[in-house]
Amino acid sequence: MHNDKRRLIKQTLLLGAFSLLPFALTSQAADTVKVGIIQSLTGTMAMSETSVVDAEKLAIEQINASGGVLGKTIEPIVEDGASDWPTYAEKARKLLESDHVAVTFGAYTSASRKAVLPIFEKDKGLLYYPTFYEGLEKSPNIMYVGALASQQTIPAVNWLMANKGKSVYLVGSDYIWPRTTNKLARLAVSKDGGSIVGEDYVPLGDIEFSSVINKIKAAKPDIVLSTIVGGSNVAFYKQLKAAGIDSTNQTLMGLAVTEEEVTGIGAENLTGFLTCMSYFQSLKNPVNEKFVAAFKARYGANRVIGDPMASAYTAVYLWKKAVEKAGSFDVPAVIAASSDMTLDAPEGEIRVHKDNHHLWTRARIGTINAQGQVDVIYESEPIEPNPFPKI
Repeated sequence: MHNDKRRLIKQTLLLGAFSLLPFALTSQAADTVKVGIIQSLTGTMAMSETSVVDAEKLAIEQINASGGVLGKTIEPIVEDGASDWPTYAEKARKLLESDHVAVTFGAYTSASRKAVLPIFEKDKGLLYYPTFYEGLEKSPNIMYVGALASQQTIPAVNWLMANKGKSVYLVGSDYIWPRTTNKLARLAVSKDGGSIVGEDYVPLGDIEFSSVINKIKAAKPDIVLSTIVGGSNVAFYKQLKAAGIDSTNQTLMGLAVTEEEVTGIGAENLTGFLTCMSYFQSLKNPVNEKFVAAFKARYGANRVIGDPMASAYTAVYLWKKAVEKAGSFDVPAVIAASSDMTLDAPEGEIRVHKDNHHLWTRARIGTINAQGQVDVIYESEPIEPNPFPKI
């Protein structure tokens, strides 16, 4: 009888505990907000994208340490797009339809963005896209944090035409961003009285550039404008140097070369070449200096920061500010709250356009130095974002 009584008491306590379990789970869920991160952690684009995840995670950790968003702790769910556009679509669908994330940060190439865009529009999700891109797009479900071609390529061409010559050779990876960017570059070159003396594209991830380099040497352009991306850049710049082409005898601007790519390529293969971005690690302002110090403290003193990494970091804070302004995680409310919103970011003060989901931002041109950092030689005023430029 004594054992039966003890068994009854034990069963009663267990039932009481289980009756509280749904409440406990609900309470736990109420204390967190899920967000998605989708970048290429493997494949040819991993060289550029894995560090973007580090920047996104840093922002999330900082926000959580300061109390979260609307009292909730951010719970990131990281997915690998694997440098493959169908995989990006599959992972976006998982984040929205299975994980029910409040927001997603990521995609990198325009091909990956195009792959996920219809899914975000269908499922009424929200994507913050961190990469500079060609423009010619506006989605109600995407916030574009990177510079447009009208804020990067066109100012870069204008500066090159005024300072470095009039004949241009275009070379890029073979997908949406390089081809569309170079269409705009062609128009800008022509408007500034220049000429295109060659144009070549190589498959994404390709590492054989001898034919292209021979064509460049034969054409003798004043300027080479490169839209090669990812791991291909390592082979391209090493083979340029082996062929005797460097900054002493060729003006070259890489539109997809940030400090992060320089680390993989080797500064010795790039010294003196040009790049154009909204952000460089070397920028002197309090927000950037704090960001750089925090990133290095978290990931190592030898790590460097490039433009999409800074944009990705900024994106998380833009979302936080919009959520708090809206008082809600609801996507339409967050988008509405974002209109004309300003933020002190590592690149300087930025402002979200009142209706086209892009940012007012600056074009900065710099020379890559022997330490792998960028010496800024030109900086524009903030440029209004125009996704559909008429040159």
